[in-house]
Parts: sequence; C-alpha cells; structure tokens
Amino acid sequence: MFVRPCYRRKDGKRHAYWALVESYRTQRGPRQRVVAYLGQLDEEGRLGVQQAAAPSPYGEGGQQCLPFTNKTSHDDSANAHPRWVTVNASAVRVENCVQFGAPWLALELIKKIGLDDFLGHLPGSRSDVRWPSIALILVVCRLCKPSSELHIAEHFYRDTALEQLLGVPANNVYHTRLYRALDQLLPHKEQLELFLKHRLGELFDLEYDLLLYDVTSTYFEGQAKLNAKAKYGYSRDKRSDCKQVCIALVVSRCGMPLGYEVFDGNRRDSTTVEEIVTTMESRYGKSHRVWVMDRGMLSEANLKFLKEGDRRYIIGTPKSMLKQFERPLLEESWDHVRQDVEVKLCPSPDGEEETFILCRSRDRLEKEKAIFARFESRIEAGLNKIQARCQQKKQSAVRIAERVGRLKGANSRAARLFDVKVQEGDDGRAKLTWTKKESLRRWITLTDGCYVLRSNVKDWNHEQLWQAYVQLTEAELAFRIQKSDLRIRPIWHQKQDRVLAHILVCFLAYVLWKTLAQLCRGAGLGDEPRRVFAELGELRVMDVVLPTSEGIEIRRRCISRPNEHQTILLERLGLQLPRCLKTTEM
Repeated sequence: MFVRPCYRRKDGKRHAYWALVESYRTQRGPRQRVVAYLGQLDEEGRLGVQQAAAPSPYGEGGQQCLPFTNKTSHDDSANAHPRWVTVNASAVRVENCVQFGAPWLALELIKKIGLDDFLGHLPGSRSDVRWPSIALILVVCRLCKPSSELHIAEHFYRDTALEQLLGVPANNVYHTRLYRALDQLLPHKEQLELFLKHRLGELFDLEYDLLLYDVTSTYFEGQAKLNAKAKYGYSRDKRSDCKQVCIALVVSRCGMPLGYEVFDGNRRDSTTVEEIVTTMESRYGKSHRVWVMDRGMLSEANLKFLKEGDRRYIIGTPKSMLKQFERPLLEESWDHVRQDVEVKLCPSPDGEEETFILCRSRDRLEKEKAIFARFESRIEAGLNKIQARCQQKKQSAVRIAERVGRLKGANSRAARLFDVKVQEGDDGRAKLTWTKKESLRRWITLTDGCYVLRSNVKDWNHEQLWQAYVQLTEAELAFRIQKSDLRIRPIWHQKQDRVLAHILVCFLAYVLWKTLAQLCRGAGLGDEPRRVFAELGELRVMDVVLPTSEGIEIRRRCISRPNEHQTILLERLGLQLPRCLKTTEM
C-alpha cells in the first residue's frame, strides 16, 4: 500500500487531498485501487499512515509499501517523522469476512502437483480473464463445495478469498464464462492424464505395476436429449427411471487415478475391457503390469483378449463357479492370509495354464448368511399369507401364481430354496403348497462367504494374489468419494461435451483429494483427508478497520490465527500460511 496525492478544482481553486492505494495483480497486469480517502494531511500525517499500512514485524496481513513517487510541495519530507494517531477501540470493526482455508488449501494442492503451471502454458482466451484461471475455479469449487456453475458465480466465489488468491475480479466470474471454460478444458483431457500420471508418480514414488479397473454409472436429471451417450441401463444408484452414462476408472494400487473413459449408459461392463486396456496401453505403453477386475468383467472373449496379448490378470468369477470346486471346499487344508480370511490354490478344472484361488471370508459369511435369512423369512411369511388368503376366499390359480412370482422376484436371493406348487381344486379354489429344498440349503451353507478368483500370474503366491484382488476396494472407494464428497451426480448438463467436461472436473478434484490423502499418510495423519480438509477449512480472511481519532480509517487484511490443532496439521503437512494475502497469477 502507499499514499497518493489527488487534486480537484473547485470554485476556481486547486485542492489537494490524499488517498490510501493498494496495488494488486490481475490477468492483464498490475492494477491499483483506492482503499480509503484520507483528506488533507501534512507530511507527518502522510508518513504515519504509510508506516501503519506497511507489514508489521510480526507477520500480520498487509502488503509492502511502495515508494512515494509523486512530488509534493514539502521539501523537508526526508526529515519529517511519522505521526502516530489514536485508534478508537470501541469503533474497530471487521468487514468482508470470507472463507480462506478451503480454497487456499485446494490451491496449495494444485501447486503441489503443478496443475496451475500445466494449464498456464495452454493457449488462453482473448478476454480479460484467461480460461485456465476459470478452470481452476471450477476444480477448487468441486473440491471445496460442489455446486452448479450458477451457484459458483453468484455465491461461492464471492463468499471465499478466491478473488484475492487468483486475482480474478468477482464481476468477471459468471456462469456463461464457467460454461465456456468447460468447453476449453475438455480437449486437453488426454494431455492432463499423461501429465498427472508422470507428475504424481514422481511426487509420491508410485508404481503402476498393478492396475485396478472398475465401472460405475451416474444419472441425469432431465431428458438429456442432446447427449447420445445418455441411455437407460443398469443403475448402481437405484435410479432406473433416469438416463445415465457409465464411467470406467483405472487406478493404481493406492487408489491414485490413472485415467478414465465414459461409455453409453446401457453398456455392459464386460464389453468395456478390451477398449479400456487398449486405450491405457496406447497412452502409457505396454508393460508387464497386472490387471485386476471384478467378476462383472469376466467373459470368454475378454479372457482370450488378455491371453493373446500376454497380459497378466486377476479376475473374479461368478458364484456358480464354486460348483467346480466342491471337493476343495470340503477339505480342511486352508491357509490363513488374515485372521478372518482363508485361501487355497486350486488347479484349473479345464487343465488350462491358470491358477484358481478359492477364498473364504468369515465377515462375508456372516453378511451373506444374514442377507439370505432375511429374504428367506420374507418369502416364507409371504407364502403363509397367500396360503391363508386362498383358504378364506376363492382365488384363481393364475392369480395366485402371479402373486407367488412377484414375491419370489422381490426376494430372488432365497427364491431357489422354495419349491412352490399352485393347483386348482375341484371347487375352482386355488391351492398353494410349498416345501424347502434341504439339499440346496446344505450347499448354500457350505458356500456362504466363499468366492473364486482366477489368474495367470505364476510368480505370486496365494496371499499376494488375494491381496492384489482385494485392492479393488480402492476403485470402489474412488467412486464413493466422487458420488458423496464431490457430488458427481446427478448431472444437470444436457449437452454431451459439457457432461464429459463435468466428469473431467470431478476427476481433477479427485486427484487433489488423493494428493491430500498421500500427504496425510506421509505425515502420519492417517488416511482421512476429509477431516483435515474440514479442519483447515475453518480458517477465514477478513478486513480489520481501525478508525482513528482524526477521522482516518486504517484497513488491514488479516488471516484468522490457526488454533492448536490447525497449527499441528499445517506443520505436519509442510504448509505455511501467507504472511499477507497477495494475488496469484495463474
């Protein structure tokens, strides 16, 4: 900050007064704005105000004073001494208190991975604000407070310190410009994935020898008539009434995303394997990595594709495949890989060069047993109710059969246990009889908590194979975070490119989430970035206004002092709050 003389003519005379001016940086270069008009001051008053505007030795907010560049009529300014003024403590007030911690932390993560430098080297627009800065606003908002572009423009940006952190005036952030930034960002998707893969690999010493692959879906609000990928299909969100798209995600063994693709909403999971594997190999090269997939990806065509390319894989199998391993299930020779998990290696029943891993989990056994018991009791109660209804009132056999079909369809997990017969008596009254298949119950009891994996990896033992497969939970966790914390769903955009750009912004926000998770893990703060983000997000920035006895107001921009817990988090993460709030050129 500095003081500047101002002049105006009134009643034919030239009058002089002083203004307190702040210098700040924008996309089009440095700019200046008047913080306060100080009126007429003598030389001592001017120097006092200028010294008060300088940063204190204790590191509080403010900016460096610039030299007094304008000539004044005071020849003895060098010999003048600052004049101290009295502050009216009862009138001290705070203005413009906005959120600081969350957007600042998001930008620190962006700088950590170099995303700002990458976007900054891309061609910019001809407007007064370059689109990379607007794209960063979208990513920061998706991480801090996911919302629509309209909410960002009207509320989020103005309620945070992003204007000071990015140097983009609030009046230049509006929803149509945010939409155009989405359009500008999308063509760089592949470049972004390549850049992030190498940058994150160097930053956290990641290994990409094991790739976890899974597919999820996210639904639309609206008809999405302008999106050819929006189709009705199997919804993981239980919204079969809405159109959707499928998102195929590839992550490393620690859950760091490597890349993703968007498919039609009615695409079956197994039909995406060849395309996604080919895409990843063309982008990052073909190496001796291991692909890990769940049972939804299994098909003979996919196995043939993986084997022909000498690709290694670990893949889950359907529950029905347990029938081929009935004898090993009855045997007692199991190896414990964890306190509640047992595994054993079995040769291929077809004599192929594959290894089958038979797994049995105690927790999974209890879960499946409880689920089956719940469905069994529902069917049994429903059959008893239908049977009593037949005795009370004359019912047609066709109608009773329909009711039984609906009952078993709603509780399909236990439907095969019941052998139900519907007959029509001589009096035209329907008769319902049913029994339970005890042989099937014994098989269900034997296979509860069991599943089979298949792999062509020969140099790993059974524990390593099982550990690699259970890391698929990292891909599932990535989907949960994007749906709950980053709110990728529902999608309100109707145009296909805008939808793809929205998913790309969510992908970049998840990269920042995992970056914070890696920093927390390295700092011994556990693996819960959500709590760290919430704690540091409580930091605020505000303008403290100090009225003086001479009618002059001194304005200082300050960051709230971190509490003890926040201070420990900042020290562990190697982050340091700025001494004063300066704008940052992106």
